[in-house]
Amino acid sequence: MVKVSAPALSLDASGSLAGTMVFSKWKGRNYVRSLVKPSNPKSGGQTGVRAMFKFLAQIWDGLSDANKATWEDRADNLVASTFNAFMSYNQRRWRDFNTPSKEDPATETGTAPSTCTGVATPDVRSITLAITHGANIGDWAVAIFRATSTGFSLSFSNCIAVVALDGSGDAEYVDSPLDPGTYYYNYIAFMATGLEGADGTECNGTVT
Repeated sequence: MVKVSAPALSLDASGSLAGTMVFSKWKGRNYVRSLVKPSNPKSGGQTGVRAMFKFLAQIWDGLSDANKATWEDRADNLVASTFNAFMSYNQRRWRDFNTPSKEDPATETGTAPSTCTGVATPDVRSITLAITHGANIGDWAVAIFRATSTGFSLSFSNCIAVVALDGSGDAEYVDSPLDPGTYYYNYIAFMATGLEGADGTECNGTVT
């Protein structure tokens, strides 16, 4: 990120220029960066990153003040907001295929979540997943993985969604739109400390 003054011969500038640069402002300071477009926005890596990003962004407001306060030191070091510190740290963990935590740092303590089971119910261009898992105190969410062949290995690149568990330790997710074919699913539940459970029991559904 490059800081600029009087960008584009103006006092302020925002948006992209010639499809190569993006002008914006952060904390009252103008900056410019390169415009980056993924070569394949629906690639496994992009899908996995977006799945975790969506979960983290949605869950932030529901964290307690005590949870959020743990991110202040990291935010100060990054010269960023506590929200950005939370997102950055947990996305780096996810790229190493470690699940996120509510507090900084992830301690990965507690009793590991039990394995998940699921039922896949097909519909028009979609499959509804009903996920069941024995809840322990501190169990937080479940990562959902999909493949087109059975017995697949779980990784962040085949994660399609991350969904918070309800009070009973269950979750539901509608996977759509889908082309005709058979889809295989598996799951990993994880705790608020970043401790994850073992791979779940695979299930499948066929869209016609």
